[in-house]
Amino acid sequence: MKIITVCGMGIGTSALLRMTTVNALRALGVEHQCEVLSADIGTARTVATPLDVVFTSAAVAQRMGPVPARVVIIRDSTNLAEITAHVADLASPRAR
Repeated sequence: MKIITVCGMGIGTSALLRMTTVNALRALGVEHQCEVLSADIGTARTVATPLDVVFTSAAVAQRMGPVPARVVIIRDSTNLAEITAHVADLASPRAR
């Protein structure tokens, strides 16, 4: 699975979210099953595929518009517990 963390410019918030997501994947022992990229809105629109997951804020998701990936709204890009819960949900058999 590829997870794309997205913010407006692809530098600050998406990088923090990427680091937190990698830490969540490690905590769950599934980091080897995922690739995590950070991107700006424009890049995310062009690289997202139906098999990918986009982690972003509600405001950025609205600006990004439709993408062919599952979009997960993150409230706090540094909240390890929140992101671990989302990753665990994605890794569960019922999410496939």
